[in-house]
Amino acid sequence: MNNSTMQNTLEYNTMKLSGKGQVTADPDIAILRLGVKTNNQNLTDAQTENAMISQNVLDTLNQLGITNIKTFQYNIDKIYEFENGKQIDKGYMVTNMLEIRINDLKQIGNVIDKSVSAGANIIDLIEFDISNIEPYYLEALNLAVMNAYTKARSISGILGILINPVPKQITENTTAPFPPRSFNLREGIAATPIEPGKKQIEANVMVEFIY
Repeated sequence: MNNSTMQNTLEYNTMKLSGKGQVTADPDIAILRLGVKTNNQNLTDAQTENAMISQNVLDTLNQLGITNIKTFQYNIDKIYEFENGKQIDKGYMVTNMLEIRINDLKQIGNVIDKSVSAGANIIDLIEFDISNIEPYYLEALNLAVMNAYTKARSISGILGILINPVPKQITENTTAPFPPRSFNLREGIAATPIEPGKKQIEANVMVEFIY
């Protein structure tokens, strides 16, 4: 007697769909970069002047209760200008940039005003962020998966498929954060109240469904 083995292989149709979810939240932290730039024909004088003004800015920030401060960048650059086709030595430029984290967002305008009064002449960046972004991102991620599933259900209905599509594989696609809001002194920020607005958190997925 011959035994025969029958192997049934089920083949499913598949479709890949993207999903996107977005939520908004109120920022609770501000990152401010400001600094001091000094020019002088003599490098030592440029550094000395910069150090004095920078210390004045630091003292002012400490008086305002700002303690989360770090040096972000310190540069010494040679300055040249061209006059009548000739390169003219204009001395040195020293730049000292500080990065400050502020938890009280209502204090930002005052921090900028006081820092500028103390000698800061560069406002390079103001970025509003959320200290604990994970719960918001997970909510956006759930919305992204649901968005893809809703698309799959809609397509199944149009095709007359009675069986609900089943997720086979879900791929999380990370996205670059939204660019921070950046300002500088020439935009008149020192005398203007700063509004953090809302921060948008986005998640993207690619889902493969079988049906």
